[in-house]
Amino acid sequence: MTSTAEQTPVTAVSSGTVTGAGATTVSAPDGVVIGTPRRLLRFEGAVLSIGALIAYSTTDRAWWLVPLTLLVPDLTMIGYLGGSRLGAYLYNLGHTTPLPAAVVAIGWWQDKSLIGALGLVWLAHIGLDRLLGYGLKYGDHFQHTHLGRLGKGTRAGR
Repeated sequence: MTSTAEQTPVTAVSSGTVTGAGATTVSAPDGVVIGTPRRLLRFEGAVLSIGALIAYSTTDRAWWLVPLTLLVPDLTMIGYLGGSRLGAYLYNLGHTTPLPAAVVAIGWWQDKSLIGALGLVWLAHIGLDRLLGYGLKYGDHFQHTHLGRLGKGTRAGR
């Protein structure tokens, strides 16, 4: 099935309005999380990263494996060579938790600590990305993420 809906470009700056009581309401472009929910998602990323590394410590694997493999999920960015839509799809596939969680589960189920450890490093990577504000990508541009627009001079929901 083919979709004919056009995507609307998103600007990075959120707008604010002062209400009669002096309170400020903030709105954001469609598809961008701002304010407290954004801060909670970033905090959730920190918890995921720390929890994954604590779990990694139980695998009896060498710690040098963590920095060696921590950036491996970013290889999914190679999909952007095939265009923004393919790039976003592959990037998001490698930066959501179901696949690494399945890898951890398979490693645990099969009693293969290396497989479990690699899945935990993958989860730590995802958590670290969220903590730093690197969100899941939209298909229109690499910098358009659910946590705001990436790059210099952007202020989406800080």
